[in-house]
Amino acid sequence: MQLLKITILITLVLLYASCTKKDLQSAKASDNTCFTTSSTINGAVIDGQYIISYKTTSDGATLSSEQTKQKARALILGGKLNSASIKASFVGGGGFIAALTHKQVEEIKKDTSIKTVEPDRIVALSICFTVVAPTLVTWNVNKVGYGDGRGKTAWVIDTGIDFDHPDLDVDQTRSKSFLADNSSADDENGHGTHVAGIIGAKNNDIGILGIASDATLVSLRVLDKDGKGTLSSIIQALSYISINAKAGDVVNMSVGEDEVSDALDQQVQSIAAKGIFVAIAAGNDSKPADQFSPGRTNGDNIFTVSAVDSLDNFASFSNYGNNVVDFAAPGVRIQSTYKNGLYAKMTGTSMATPHLAGLLLLKGKNISYSGMAINDPDGTPDKIAHK
Repeated sequence: MQLLKITILITLVLLYASCTKKDLQSAKASDNTCFTTSSTINGAVIDGQYIISYKTTSDGATLSSEQTKQKARALILGGKLNSASIKASFVGGGGFIAALTHKQVEEIKKDTSIKTVEPDRIVALSICFTVVAPTLVTWNVNKVGYGDGRGKTAWVIDTGIDFDHPDLDVDQTRSKSFLADNSSADDENGHGTHVAGIIGAKNNDIGILGIASDATLVSLRVLDKDGKGTLSSIIQALSYISINAKAGDVVNMSVGEDEVSDALDQQVQSIAAKGIFVAIAAGNDSKPADQFSPGRTNGDNIFTVSAVDSLDNFASFSNYGNNVVDFAAPGVRIQSTYKNGLYAKMTGTSMATPHLAGLLLLKGKNISYSGMAINDPDGTPDKIAHK
């Protein structure tokens, strides 16, 4: 590709800095402690709200909208459910979100068409960032490699994407919010815009360069301005992708649970079974990634990503485990786009994941690697993804 952006020496000007720790209290930022992580309310159960998944013929099998409606009607006719209880349904793995009593839950669990019944939960990020002046071609993009992403689509499940950012090509028509109290898929937090820029920031003469520059970015907003949302909103976003995406598209999931969710994992697998690639953050708990959803999900076209720094050192915060982690990618002090047309540095496996998403847009499954993560805690170094 013709590279319009050139590397220049630039003095980074600190415009604004904010660091939010896991207890949601302000704290002093440092390179080693300031990273995006889950907040203390992440994983909290939403009383009385449940996610119900139907059985399918096999892992990764999908149910159509009509099939999910038929199954719901059968439950209603059988007296196990009333239509007013259903808040939303989802295709792909197939199921619905409903407000239920304990008695209704127990009755539904007995139905032979039901695979899982699990409580809906809070999903919440605690964001740490430093707003800076941009460097056109950043160290991490040079390290991983880059190319022309025009004509390719990435679906970003996150806090939204800044619709007006001059360095991003956001498809507002297909973008959608899954928040109950806000219909806009525009980003009021910054995390999703940062992720989007790593994937596909434009190849022009401003800002930064994305891995798959000029890719079309679809904003699927599941987290609010405070980085808070629900597990059911993520499942609904995946259902929307199942209907609207095509084989070869890429889904970026820099969000996840501090718990396991069979319903969430099943939705991811059903998306991947359609030939859609899914890049998932391993998580920032310094624990085995197989303890969390969706990072623990395995299957064709599913890639879980750990984080390394500029010297290939395994990031101290990154989750790990070769039974689920497929690649490592840069995730420490990564510069990218930010809300309100700005640029910022952020740290976390949330930042590592869109590097792989960009490579999946460019290469499909044929991703190479360059080097291995140093001091990987599971003892088997992760391959560092490269074009």
